[in-house]
Amino acid sequence: MNEYEYLAAIIHAQMDFDSPLVLISITNQQGSSPRHTGTKMVVGQGGKSYGTIGGGIIESASITEAKNVLSSKKSKTVSLDLTGQDAKTDMIGGSKAEVLLEYFAPTTENKKYAANWLKAMRQGKDFYLFTHINGEGDNIDILGHTILNLDGTIVSTSSLKEEDIQTLSLELHNISTTAVIPFNDTHVIIDRVRRLKTLYCFGAGHVAEPTAHLAALVGFRVLVIDDRAEYGNTERFPEADEVRVITDFDKAFEGLEIDKNSYIVIITWGHQHDKEVLAQAVKTDAGYIGMISSRKKRDTIFGELMTVGVGKEQLDRVHSPIGLDIGAETPEEIAVSIVAELVKIRSGQTT
Repeated sequence: MNEYEYLAAIIHAQMDFDSPLVLISITNQQGSSPRHTGTKMVVGQGGKSYGTIGGGIIESASITEAKNVLSSKKSKTVSLDLTGQDAKTDMIGGSKAEVLLEYFAPTTENKKYAANWLKAMRQGKDFYLFTHINGEGDNIDILGHTILNLDGTIVSTSSLKEEDIQTLSLELHNISTTAVIPFNDTHVIIDRVRRLKTLYCFGAGHVAEPTAHLAALVGFRVLVIDDRAEYGNTERFPEADEVRVITDFDKAFEGLEIDKNSYIVIITWGHQHDKEVLAQAVKTDAGYIGMISSRKKRDTIFGELMTVGVGKEQLDRVHSPIGLDIGAETPEEIAVSIVAELVKIRSGQTT
C-alpha cells in the first residue's frame, strides 16, 4: 500500500466513524526538502497524525495549525519559511513551503469522495485529484473535489462543471505531481496519482519473505509466486496483495498482466527454475527484471538461454547479481539491497 492509498483508507475510515480530520498537502515547495510537492498527511481528532510530509519544523508547524483548523472547522493555507538562521538545525532546512490544511467534515459529499478515491487506488488506475478552492490564508473555502480518470470519466462532488474539467485538462500534460492552477477567480489544486508499481516476486523462500515485507513498506503492490504451498502462503506473507501457488515455473506468467509498471524479482529455490522464469520475464515489458545469482551462475544461465534464441539485448535488461552492492550477506540484508535497487529504478521512471 502506498501513501495515497494509505491516506485514502484513513480518510475513508474516519469519515465512516463521522470523525472530522484535516488533510495537509504541500502545494508548493522550494529549496531543500525530503518530500516533494503533493506530499500529504492527515491529522485526526486529538491531534493523532497519519503519514508524514517530511518531519522537522514544517511537519510540526503543520500539525499545530491542523489542530487549530479542527477547532475552527475552517480550512486555511499557510506559508512556512525556513531559510532563516534557525533552519540550519532542521532536517528540512533552507526551504519554503506552501501548505493547504483542508478541514474534512464527515459530510455525505466527503464520504463519497473518500470512497471513490480509495476505490480508484485499489483498482490500480492512474488518475487526477482536483481540489477546487476559493480564497487564501485564513479565508479558504473548499468548493468541492473531482476525480478524473485517464479515460476521461469524471467522478465528482465538485462545483466544477464538465466543461470546466475539460478546460483544466489542457494543463494536465504539464503536471508531474501537483500543481495549483488559477481558474476564473478561484484555484484548482491538481494531484496526479499514478498506479502502484507491482512487484512480482518469483520464489517464496527466506530472501523473498523480507523482500516482500520491505517492498510493501515502500509502496509496492506485492504478488508472491511459488510452487510450494508450505512456503507460498499468506501466513508467511501477510503484507502481500496476493500469494499464488503454481504447479510449474514454466507456466509462471499465465494470467499475469506484466507491463512497464511491473517489477520482476527472481529468487526461486533452484537454478533451473530461475532460468525458466527469466526466459519468460525477458519477453515482457516489465520496468525491472532482477535475478539473484553469483556472476558465474548468471553467466551460465545467460549462456544457456542464448543457445535457445534469447537475444543479448533482452538479457542486458536483467539486473544480476540482483540488488545494490552493499556487502549484503543475510536474507534480510539481501532484501534491503534488492528493495533499494527497486526504489532507485522507480525513482528514475517518470511514468
